[in-house]
This record gives sequence, structure tokens and C-alpha cells, in this order.
Amino acid sequence: MTHQSAREIQDEATRWVARMDGSEWNDIDEAELGLWLEVDPRRRGALLQAQAAWATLDPLRPANADDAEADAPIDRARTGRRRFLIGGGAAIAASLAGGAFLLDRGTEYGTQIGEIRRVPLADGSTMVINTASLASVDLEEARRLVRIRQGELWFQVAKDSKRPFLVEAGKIRVQAVGTAFAVRRRQAGADITVTEGVVEAWANGAAAPHIRIAAGEHAFLADDAAVVRAPASASSVYRALAWREGKIDLAGVTLADAAAEFNRYNRRQLVIVDPGIARESFDGTLRTDDLEGFAMAVQESLGVPIDLSDPNEIRLGRPRK
Repeated sequence: MTHQSAREIQDEATRWVARMDGSEWNDIDEAELGLWLEVDPRRRGALLQAQAAWATLDPLRPANADDAEADAPIDRARTGRRRFLIGGGAAIAASLAGGAFLLDRGTEYGTQIGEIRRVPLADGSTMVINTASLASVDLEEARRLVRIRQGELWFQVAKDSKRPFLVEAGKIRVQAVGTAFAVRRRQAGADITVTEGVVEAWANGAAAPHIRIAAGEHAFLADDAAVVRAPASASSVYRALAWREGKIDLAGVTLADAAAEFNRYNRRQLVIVDPGIARESFDGTLRTDDLEGFAMAVQESLGVPIDLSDPNEIRLGRPRK
């Protein structure tokens, strides 16, 4: 195979991103992309840069926005952005890597309920912001700092040994140099999920040693430094991060937990009116906005009634007398 230049790889990466954004993307395309990525290690970085550039051009909207009239102008805008990205992908990625999209210190980013947002950072890192989340970014000379005010973010961190990447979520601190991980702020601590590399985490002010969390591992670190580790499993980690693709993976979770997860992404809420079914378990993968699909699956599997008549909530089960 002829050795490709960086520009040729970037041009191909932008074409892949445009295809991925189309409505006809399927398993065959996914397999072809995997083969393309395996040929040259530079291609993964190029694809990430192209995805980050696309995120700056594509209009954002909540994942559960399904108004037909709103879709038409968004689709037209997406087509125009796809052409623009293909035509100037290498230049966009180069300017991104060079700092053209610089962030001011203390820049804040947030998402609405149901919205999932990808944000490229000036250091070459990328962060994906989950539903109803808020965070601020400071890119300083000695460190890169993200403060999570609420919600959950996933980070693909560009390597820079002179500037460690630090995430603050309440009292919890998570530090990495070049890796990929997610942090979800909880009321009394934070969930930490690592997809690449290793991170170091600790509870600020607590007299406890730092802990290390490696790829394929998940842990909850409490504000008092108590640690709850889940069994190491790369598949479970990626299932937990299915939200990055606008999906919820219900791998043996209870109905109560599944309803709570769906409710994070939707203004219309799932309500379990029969507590006797709350601990029933479910498997499957659904879109974050597919409340009715989930409700009908509950109806079919448990043989219980559902009520879809209220635009503000979906009621599951028959209330006990």
C-alpha cells in the first residue's frame, strides 16, 4: 500500500465522518470503517479530529426533539455542513489542532435534557457532554482543568506530559495525561469509568491514598474517599457509555433503574405505579428517547398495563389497591 500523507488521511477521515452522520449508515459501513482504521494508526487520530470539527459545524438539538417541521431545516443545514467539511476537512482539522478554536478560561458548556454534545478542546482533546450537564474548562500553562458542576462527561485526552488533565466533580479529583474516561457527578461522590489508559483519583481533603483506575474498570469514589469498584469488564464499561451514541443499554438492570435512566434524558417521565414490578430485570438496547418502545416492552414481558395518555408521563403497571 502506498504511504499516505497526513492530508490524504485527514481527507478520508472527513469523508467517513460525513457518511457516519447520514441516515443510511449500517453494520456494513461500520465494518468497513473498522478495516480502514486498522491499516494505519494515524487514522484514529484523524477520525477524532474530523469528528471534533464536525461537532463545531453541526447544529445541536436535544436527542428527543422529534418535531417534523423542525427537522427539515436541520437536515438541510446538515447537508450543507457535510459538503463544507468534505471540502475543507484537512484545513479545519489543522486549525483545530493548532488552536483556532481556543477556549477562554472558565468557558462553560452545558446541555439540556436529552441533549448530548461533543466539544473539541484547543489542546486536541475532545469531551462529550451527557444530558442535563454543566461544566467549565480552563486550559492553563501548567494544567488543563475541567470542573463538572452537574451531570456526566466523557473525555478523550490528548497527551501532554507537561500539562496533566484534571477533572473536578465536587470533592472528587480525577487526573490523567493521555487517556479516555468518563466522570459522573453524584450527590455524595462520583462515578469514574475508564475506556483507555489509567487515571488517578482521590477525594479532596480526605486522608486516604489516591486510587488508580485502568481501562475496562469502573468505580464509585465517595466524598469521604470510600471506594466501590465494579468487576473489571471492557464490555460493561462500553455498555455504561452507550449514551455517547444516544442509546441506553439495559443489561440486566431493574425496572426501577431503567426508568430512572430514561428519565434523565426525557421531560416526559416514566412512573412505576406498581412497586411490585420495580425489581424485575430487563435486557436490551434502546434509544434514549424511545420511552414508548420501552413501555411496550415492559407491557409485553411482564403482562402489565401501561398508560400512554398523559403527555407528561407514562405509567407502568396497575396501582395496588
